[in-house]
Amino acid sequence: MPLRYLTASESHGPALTAILEGMPAGLPLDEDLIALDLVRRQSGAGTGDRMAIEKDRAQILAGVMEGVTTGAPIALQLINKDHANWKGKAVPAYTTPRPGHADLAAAVKYGYDDIRPALERASARETAARVAVGAVCRAYLNTFGITVGGYVTAIGGHAATLEGLSFDHRISRARASETQCPDPDTADLITKAIGKAHDAGETLGGIIEIAVQGLPVGLGSHVNWDRRLDARLAQAVLGVPAIKGVEIGNAFDNTGKPGTLAHDAVIPGPDGLQRRSNACGGVEGGISNGEPLWLRAAMKPIPSTRKGQDTVNLATGAVSLTYYERSDVCPVPRAVVVLEAVVAIVLADALMEKLGGDSIAEMKPRFDILRRATFADVRMTGQPHVFWP
Repeated sequence: MPLRYLTASESHGPALTAILEGMPAGLPLDEDLIALDLVRRQSGAGTGDRMAIEKDRAQILAGVMEGVTTGAPIALQLINKDHANWKGKAVPAYTTPRPGHADLAAAVKYGYDDIRPALERASARETAARVAVGAVCRAYLNTFGITVGGYVTAIGGHAATLEGLSFDHRISRARASETQCPDPDTADLITKAIGKAHDAGETLGGIIEIAVQGLPVGLGSHVNWDRRLDARLAQAVLGVPAIKGVEIGNAFDNTGKPGTLAHDAVIPGPDGLQRRSNACGGVEGGISNGEPLWLRAAMKPIPSTRKGQDTVNLATGAVSLTYYERSDVCPVPRAVVVLEAVVAIVLADALMEKLGGDSIAEMKPRFDILRRATFADVRMTGQPHVFWP
């Protein structure tokens, strides 16, 4: 059974709901563990007023008994505290679509006479449910020593200097920073840039990196496009609001190099074959190769700006400026844990696909065998074959 999930919610509706199916039995899980990631999503530089209202906590409604998963679907619910401020109140029709948002395209697609149904569902508020699901998947991966972490590398054109800094140090430094940037000097520049954007009624975008350590060889497959691990990761990352680009490893930089310099040379090592570098980001041919998996995501400035943008009032046809509703100045620091979540979901699914089984107890011995099956065990006869006689 593949891992799959659904979320259902509106930004100002009563609650966020998520159903996660396929998590094996025997995984220790409680609401405090999920809360750790939800708190991270609510804090950071550039955060809007909404986060002062919400105190996100996921209630486990099904699939867990006595602190352990049962193998049944897991139901999670997060109450929207701001719902009480909207319930029963007449809200003016929203008829001025924001450029870069789902507003206009969704109104045409679904025949809305008010944009609000689109913005309520397209809102990044929904990602709180995905973070909760991702926290469950992170707990599953941690059981096998696989860790998922992230950090900001650039906001508003200010790029961090991270040369020579390990993934562990990048992630730990990021967790201690309101900007989620591991480079203190760049973090200071980012903080100032966010302040200037706030004063100007603007928003800022940036770049986030996600690093996964401890993955075994063999997750994903080359045999069909939809089974490729990098393709599955790209879809999940691009499914996060405002994410408009993704690269695995040094994808864009490699386009300017000759082939002999763009790839990770295979060399002998003390424990078998190893790589001289990891420019491919830990995935070759759609399959994890045992190196750390890392990717970058580009997040555009969100379209909800206090400074009005040119648009058209769909009720009158007149040229207008966009209407501002409360939002972040820069959601990039808060988006780090969101991207960690969607990556964890994909990798948990790929690992379950590889291991098979219905319980953690059943999977652990299989993982130990998988972990031992390193490149040191690769031996070929070197004899010619006739594949198509």
